[in-house]
Amino acid sequence: MQAAAPSLGIDRIGVTTSEPFPELRERLEVHRERGYESGFEEPDLDKRTQPSLLFEEPRSIVAIAVAYPSKLKNPPVSKPGERRGILSRSAWGEDYHRVLDKRLKGLAAWLEERVPELRWLSMVDTGALSDRAVAERAGIGWSGKNCMIMNDEQGSWIYLGEMITNLPLPPDVPIADQCGDCTICIDACPTGALVGPGQLNAQKCISYLTQSKGLLDEETMVKIGNRLYGCDTCQIVCPVNRGIDHRHQAETLPDPEVAKPLLLPLLRMGNRAFKDTFGASSASWRGRKPIQRNALIGLGNFRDEASAGDVAQVLREDPRFELRATAAWALGRIRGEIAEAALTAAAESDADERVRAAAARALAALREPEAGRRGRAAGAREEDPSHRA
Repeated sequence: MQAAAPSLGIDRIGVTTSEPFPELRERLEVHRERGYESGFEEPDLDKRTQPSLLFEEPRSIVAIAVAYPSKLKNPPVSKPGERRGILSRSAWGEDYHRVLDKRLKGLAAWLEERVPELRWLSMVDTGALSDRAVAERAGIGWSGKNCMIMNDEQGSWIYLGEMITNLPLPPDVPIADQCGDCTICIDACPTGALVGPGQLNAQKCISYLTQSKGLLDEETMVKIGNRLYGCDTCQIVCPVNRGIDHRHQAETLPDPEVAKPLLLPLLRMGNRAFKDTFGASSASWRGRKPIQRNALIGLGNFRDEASAGDVAQVLREDPRFELRATAAWALGRIRGEIAEAALTAAAESDADERVRAAAARALAALREPEAGRRGRAAGAREEDPSHRA
């Protein structure tokens, strides 16, 4: 299989046994007790750690990795009146679920030619098993302190998938941890979501928060910066990832206008246009509302007065209270006459109490002395890192 991997579009392949994952089970129990789960996971911890509950008489698990790019070539420039957001690198190209599914089906076909009695069950991300736990035990890479699987060749810029089989394949040897004493990723996490080496509080992780659908608190919105989907900070700062940018997988190559889109057009985008623009990306799975909310957050963090009219229109007309309340917050940071007039009207007459309250808070922030605002907003906007990794 190792020799065939490149012809199958697979960058790394490894095998582990189908035995349970008892250490993972212990970690997941603690994770749940502390309230660190995102809610997107398979809730049954037995299914997450016992392959035999998912597949009859499993003998081995094949893990695969497909590399994706870490840099945008000639990225479009964000400038006044034309501010841009950024998608995480894992969402730059074609939806990785589809990419990995094609690779796993190709691998299954290759195996069936040689072992007709093959039975198999593949998973990518949304399956019950932990992709990272399987990949670590199969020797794809070690588990970094940022909870990412990484190796010296691809770094952590890899999609993971696995296939449970009935074949008694020889297992590979796990790779020894090479993070050493380095804690750069933990120190750089914008929200402190990395609570310890290999320990993530998903409820605080910006990647999770950008995919949530509700209102976000003001501190979180400031830290989101101009991120529309996901967060790459803990990977960008990792020394192992320095200089790694694999671009040989065609489906993973980004369209710069999708990876780093203009924010203002997102505010007016309907469902059809959203699907046409982002439907091929994994960023589309939660629909347009989180992306549009995050676009408002980005405009607020840019404080670009040229966007005030468009943001004010969202506050006046959007039927979703979450977007109106977020628009109010953004206008409080953008300031200016347009922002103040829209906030005054919303604070007095919006149909939703939550929006009225958000508008009132934004008015207070808008009227705060400039010196006080500068002190409160230190480090407010995350620099877009898409060309720096």
